[in-house]
Amino acid sequence: MSVSARGRFGRRLTRALAAAAVLALAVGTSVAFGDDDGDNIQPVDFVHNATGAPAPVSGAVFGSGPATKLGKAICTTPTQNTANVNTDCEGTNPHNETSIAVNPTNTDNLIGGLNDYQLGVNPGGHVSESIQSRAHVSFDGGKTWSEYPIRANRTYQATGDPAVAFDASGRAYYATLGFRFVGPVNATNPDIVMATSGDGGRTWHSKTIARGSGVETSVGDLLDKEYVAAWGDGNAIVTYGDFRLGQKGALVSARIHALVTHDGGATWSASHVISGNLDEAFVSVPTVTSDGRVFVSFLNTTDLVTGRDDYEVVQVDPNTGARLAGPFKVATVIDGATDYPIALGRQTYHDSAFRSWAAGNITADPTNPDHLAVVWSDMRNSTLPAPADPYAASTNSDVIVSQSTDSGRHWSAPTSIRLRGDQWMPWGAYDNSGTLQIGTFDRHRDPANQKYGYTLLSETSPGSLSFTSHVVSTAMSDPTKGSAWFARTINPAFPNANAFIGDYSNIAAMPDGSGVVALWTDLRNQACFAGACGHGEDAYFAKVG
Repeated sequence: MSVSARGRFGRRLTRALAAAAVLALAVGTSVAFGDDDGDNIQPVDFVHNATGAPAPVSGAVFGSGPATKLGKAICTTPTQNTANVNTDCEGTNPHNETSIAVNPTNTDNLIGGLNDYQLGVNPGGHVSESIQSRAHVSFDGGKTWSEYPIRANRTYQATGDPAVAFDASGRAYYATLGFRFVGPVNATNPDIVMATSGDGGRTWHSKTIARGSGVETSVGDLLDKEYVAAWGDGNAIVTYGDFRLGQKGALVSARIHALVTHDGGATWSASHVISGNLDEAFVSVPTVTSDGRVFVSFLNTTDLVTGRDDYEVVQVDPNTGARLAGPFKVATVIDGATDYPIALGRQTYHDSAFRSWAAGNITADPTNPDHLAVVWSDMRNSTLPAPADPYAASTNSDVIVSQSTDSGRHWSAPTSIRLRGDQWMPWGAYDNSGTLQIGTFDRHRDPANQKYGYTLLSETSPGSLSFTSHVVSTAMSDPTKGSAWFARTINPAFPNANAFIGDYSNIAAMPDGSGVVALWTDLRNQACFAGACGHGEDAYFAKVG
C-alpha cells in the first residue's frame, strides 16, 4: 500500500472490527482497539502531515527534499563482497517496500525500487521530510549499488509503492504512486506514475498514466497499490486499485484497473476495470506467461462480517488490458478481523506493532504457460480467534500456496508451508526450471518469535508444492523494540517498537538460471537522528544459488 494514502484499508478493517466486536460481545469476549489507525505512518511523527500525528519537534513540516539531476548518481556504495549487501549509500535514513528486477540482456544489471525517506534538521531545529523513491542500480551483479533519481522535478512531493520490471529487450519500468500535499494536514489522492529507462536504470523519463481525484476525506478516486510486469520489446502492463470515495471519504467501491503500453511507455491504453463484478478488490499483481498471456491476482473482501478475503485471478488481454476471463477464486484467505492481533488499528503479530496483511503475488512457470501459482500468508495454522492484544497473543502465520495447471480456471487446495513462528509478506517466482521459489520474512530461527530474518523457500521438485528452506539473511532484525524509525510504544516492555517495515519485499529469478535474487527490509544496522539512536531500516540484497 501507499506510504501516505491508506484510509480505505483502515475503513474496511474498522468495519470488520466493529462487526467482530458485536460477535465478541455475543460470546462474552473482549476486543481491544488501538488509538492510532496505523495509516500514513512516517519515520518521524509530524504536526504538519497527512495524519496530524504528535511531533517530537514542534513545527515539523514536509519539505521538497534534496536537489537531484536525472542521469547522475546521487551516491554509490563501496564494493561489498559479502553474502548480504546494503544497497543504501545516502546514510541512515529508512528504506522499505522493496521490489527487484534483473535485466535479461545483462544479468549483472539489477534494479531495486523502494520507498526512500529523506530526513533533515533545518537551522531552526525543525525536522523536514521528503519521500522520493529512488532506483538502486547495480551493474556488477549486486556488489556495488548506485542510487539514481526517478524524477528531478517537484510535481509530486512524495512517491510510494515502488514496482520495477524489465522487458525482454532490457528496457526498465519503474511504477509508483505520486502525491501532492494540499495544506498542512492533507494530500491529494495519488496518481499512478510510470518511469522508463533505456540505459539500465541510470536515466529515467516519467509520465503520469492514471490520475486520482479529491482527497482522502472527500468524494474522489483514491488510486493505490500499482504493480508492473513487462515482456517482449516495449510491452508492459500496470494494474492498480481504484477506491471510489463518497461523502467524507466513505468507501463506495474498490475495483482493479489495468492499462498497457506497446511502445516502451511512450503511450498507454485507456484504463479497464478487470475485477469484474467484485467491488471490494485490492492489492493486484500481474504476471506474464511464456506465450505472452497476462494474468492478474488480487484480494477481494467477500465476507464483510469477518473481514476475510478471497484470492482471485483474472486473465487480461495483453493487447488492450481488458479482462478476458474470470475472476476465478483461488481460495479464502484466513486474514479476518479476529484472525490477527491488532496494534495501532492494524493487523500484526506476536509482540509486535508493525502492520501487516496476507497479500502475496501470482507467478507464471516459464516451462509451462498453463502453470500458475499464487502465494500469500495467513493465520489458518494459528490459534483462533487471536487475542486483540499482540502482547497477549502467540501467533503462527504461515506461507500458503495454491497452483493451477489449466490457466487459472481451477486451483489446488491451499498448501501450508509449516515453519515455526511467523512468516509474512511472501513473494513467489518460478525459476527457469519450473521450480517455485518463495522469499519471505521469517521468525522460525527465533524461539521467542520476535526477531526475523529473510528466508528462501525452494520447491523440492517442480509442481510438488513441497519446500525446503534456505537462510538468506546473515543477521536477525528485531522489530519489537529499540527502533529509530516508525517508533511506537504500546507495551512498556517493548519500547519504540517498529510500526512500519513496508507492505512487501520481493525476489526475482535470474533469467540465466543462476539462482534467485532478493531485496528486503532489514533492521540490523544502527541509525541515529536528532540525537537519538536505534535500529535502522535498510534495503539489503542477496543472491542465492
